[in-house]
Amino acid sequence: MLLALALWPLGAPAQALQPVPALSGHLIDRTGTLDAAQAQALEARLTALESALGAQVVVLLVPSTAPEDIAAYANRVANTWKIGRKGVGDGLLLVVAKNDRKLRIEVAKALEGAVPDLAAKMIIDEALTPRFKAGDYAGGLDAAITRIEARIRGEGLPQAPAPGRTAPRRPGPTTAAPVWTKGCWASCSWARSFWRAWCAGCSGRGWVRWPRARPWAPSCSGSPPACSSPCWLR
Repeated sequence: MLLALALWPLGAPAQALQPVPALSGHLIDRTGTLDAAQAQALEARLTALESALGAQVVVLLVPSTAPEDIAAYANRVANTWKIGRKGVGDGLLLVVAKNDRKLRIEVAKALEGAVPDLAAKMIIDEALTPRFKAGDYAGGLDAAITRIEARIRGEGLPQAPAPGRTAPRRPGPTTAAPVWTKGCWASCSWARSFWRAWCAGCSGRGWVRWPRARPWAPSCSGSPPACSSPCWLR
């Protein structure tokens, strides 16, 4: 009997990953934190940003990312949504895990220069964290969007598309699948298997850092990314 009790936990099923939410707009609040007016105002700001600059910025609020850490969850969401213009790679994803008290900024390749790790960390630490501590989630997101927009404006991206598209692109079945990595993606279809095989040989956690001087030669590391804030309430 004791042996059976000891072995029983080994047969317990692993917790399933959360499904990726539907990409229904630039702002997706699965927590009910924002009221209707706040959500509409933030959606309008993000829509105007895309209309003016072409870059697509999406904000996702979820209660928790468990059983994944926020880095793995954000990467999976980014890979599924593939936000940003095809052929440009100018998407940015901001994930807020409210109950976990964790934040994550993921950027596509074209925005890596505009929002590098240090800038992402500053946005989290200076724009989001203080306001979230005070319970001002809408104000924190608005301040973060202001900083993100300012940095994207100086990046020299291709001209924004003609007016009329008001929501991030939903990839169709023939859309090439960009590969989100640590703060960037590669649009080549062969990159997915290449980088996956590369990182499989690393002893760390397997996320990829892209050196600016040698973008074709990533290195793997087991340390957490600098743009992920472990906890905004310490």
